Amino acid sequence: MTLALRWYGPDDPVSLAAIRQIPGVEGVVTALHDVPAGEAWTADDVRQRREEIEAAGLRWVAVESIPTPERLKLGADGWQADADVFARSVEAVGAALPGAVVCYNWMPVFDWARTDLAHRRPDGSTALAYRHADLGRIEDALVEGGLPGWAVAYTGAELAELRAAYAALPDGALWDTLGAFLEAVCPAAEAAGVGLAVHPDDPPWPVFGLPRILTSGDALRRVTSLVESPANGVCLCSGSLGANPDEAARLPETVRQLGERIHFVHLRNVAHGATHADGATDFEETAHADGAVDLAAVVAALADVGFDGPLRPDHGRAIWSETDDAATRPGYGLYDRALGAAYLRGLWDAVTRRAPASFFVA
Repeated sequence: MTLALRWYGPDDPVSLAAIRQIPGVEGVVTALHDVPAGEAWTADDVRQRREEIEAAGLRWVAVESIPTPERLKLGADGWQADADVFARSVEAVGAALPGAVVCYNWMPVFDWARTDLAHRRPDGSTALAYRHADLGRIEDALVEGGLPGWAVAYTGAELAELRAAYAALPDGALWDTLGAFLEAVCPAAEAAGVGLAVHPDDPPWPVFGLPRILTSGDALRRVTSLVESPANGVCLCSGSLGANPDEAARLPETVRQLGERIHFVHLRNVAHGATHADGATDFEETAHADGAVDLAAVVAALADVGFDGPLRPDHGRAIWSETDDAATRPGYGLYDRALGAAYLRGLWDAVTRRAPASFFVA
């Protein structure tokens, strides 16, 4: 396992030097955020960013993310050109970062969605939260400004057009388009020595009236069956799946069933609120050591299946001075993610470095 932290590039208020000081963190998860969505990456650009990271004493271990344009998900005219751009970007990653993982998602229009970016918790920290009843109220704000990590933000007119396009899709079409995409890009990824890791939907139910399909461990297993290639894998995200209480309880089982097809891991924790008639559940993000997800059991399962890829603490609260710092990126402050990394490193050591029984014999 390679412990890593997400870094948003040279404009990130969290510096590489600060990440380097977190015990156990060896890697960085990032992307070429300055390359517009839909434009192919080049090996020279990837290499330049890699050298910047290595100069700080770290390694670039996972790419998060290469965008997947809506034409791909819709299977609309021109989707093959978008798949070709994605494949060429993967080839560039393989040329400059041999053995790296590329994370991507298949969420229509929106990436992760929350209704409160600074929910005040009882301990005084602030965290990302989701209240299902508030989703419609905050839609305009999300459309105008987007959220950290979103590749594209949309105007109201653009969103209306995309909604109509997705509403016209027949049932199961997103599975068909995902299968076609993987058929198109897995050969390039396999040849480049790059692992693909699809991220589950976050949250794992439809939002803004748009469909979502990667909402469970069963759905992730279905992805691995779409194309039989060692390049075709998943990102196991405990916070995304764990927003559903049933999936949270099943996470260790999900890990064991997915096994070597887990190419990348995000670990975070959530506290659940009310579950609504349509299956959506209110939740808020917590410290890694708290919440409804048994991260100790998840880490033990990862060790049991021999996971040896990149793992990062996912979203963290804003704590200490960050709660009043306008520069703090929601979900991506330094301090709580550093605490999360230390906690996860401790869990990993506890299950992989157990002393032999004879050690305790006088």
